[in-house]
Amino acid sequence: MKRTKAFSALSATSPLGPFSLERRAPVPSDVQIEILFCGVCHSDLHTVRDEWGGTTYPCVPGHEIVGRVTAVGDAVTKFKTGDLAAVGCMVDSCRTCPSCRRGLEQFCDKNPIFTYGAPDKHSGGVTYGGYSDAIVVDEAFVLRVPTNLDLAAVAPLLCAGITTWSPLRHWGVKAGQKVGIVGLGGLGHMGLKFAHAFGAHTVLFTTSPGKAGDARRLGADEVVISKNADEMKAHTGSFDFILDAVAAQHDLNAYFDLLKVDGTLTLVGAPDKPLSVSAFPLIMKRRQFAGSLIGGIAETQEMLDFCGEHNITCDIEMIPIQKVNEAYERMLRSDVKYRFVIDMASLKD
Repeated sequence: MKRTKAFSALSATSPLGPFSLERRAPVPSDVQIEILFCGVCHSDLHTVRDEWGGTTYPCVPGHEIVGRVTAVGDAVTKFKTGDLAAVGCMVDSCRTCPSCRRGLEQFCDKNPIFTYGAPDKHSGGVTYGGYSDAIVVDEAFVLRVPTNLDLAAVAPLLCAGITTWSPLRHWGVKAGQKVGIVGLGGLGHMGLKFAHAFGAHTVLFTTSPGKAGDARRLGADEVVISKNADEMKAHTGSFDFILDAVAAQHDLNAYFDLLKVDGTLTLVGAPDKPLSVSAFPLIMKRRQFAGSLIGGIAETQEMLDFCGEHNITCDIEMIPIQKVNEAYERMLRSDVKYRFVIDMASLKD
């Protein structure tokens, strides 16, 4: 067992603060990683504050992890000491159900073991995440990191990146198609980058005219102000695919009208209340409304490799871990472009 420095929340109302935990010694299939950078995801905030229910305390969040291998078990074949490595939203699954056998571990029929707050089959407690200086993970759930990319800016790819990559790939977005991205935040800015890299004509929908310049820098060919009815109407029936990354209440039906026959709108944002869906915009044009959740391990590796080949990373703001509570408050105000990343060296301060 190894004592590990971390930051945790002790209750739904307490700020994150210094904490000490024990990581297991590597078993034969394990990779031990010194964490260099960890992204800050909005789901960290929801979990820490028990907004989705079921949080176990103390809670050590963090599932956008990039680091360096410091030890490997005897049976490990894919990593060696000194390698760069990454860990995303999952650290295990049953590996035998139909979903796992298809490489869809995120949909494991027996529930994936998430990187934090999930039952830990090794310790008997719950998993502790990346707001810590080290982690031990089975090599089947450890990812290779392209060495040409800025490591801090790679970290949010492990959640924001794969969350937008997976639906774009699953629904076959390709060159020549017209693709909409709803919302320019941590998810939306990656959706823009990927859709543009795939060669699609990419349109950002936003309620904020001030975001137009940034949207074009990130890959948007057009920007539509969604509050402007005339701008919306001009795109009626023209989209092959729309990725909705908004986590607040908004009018889905306005976007259904923009899809072609057989077009798809996929939701990756997670509003806290049900959204109203009208039947007629869907049934009159055989449109589809779908959802998507992160991605499997092989798909996440595919995404990282693509990012290495095309020099794609997240736009980030680096913070020391001592400012993570301030970062949470800024996230609530959408005061970040576009993801916070913790420099874990600050944990040693």
